[in-house]
Amino acid sequence: MILEIAQIEIKPGLEAEFEAGITQASAIFKEAKGCRHFEVRRSIEHPQRYRLLIHWDTLEAHTKDFTGSQPWQDYRALVSHCFAGPVSVEHAEQVLKAF
Repeated sequence: MILEIAQIEIKPGLEAEFEAGITQASAIFKEAKGCRHFEVRRSIEHPQRYRLLIHWDTLEAHTKDFTGSQPWQDYRALVSHCFAGPVSVEHAEQVLKAF
């Protein structure tokens, strides 16, 4: 299982619009091949900063199957106008789950 961590900075005043759009987009991720978990967190210290935490079966499920696909384009159409800049994305693999 791979965890995608996408950090998104939102334009001031568009937080509620982004949250509405990303809520709609959750249905797109739910149907995406290899996507197992989708959640969005908002920074307390930086309220215009959001992190999408998405679990994929494999790295390729995200990078090859989803990114650039029509569902990905549909997701971006719902929220990208709210972005203040480029999205920062990294992938992580679990090395320890203690409790």
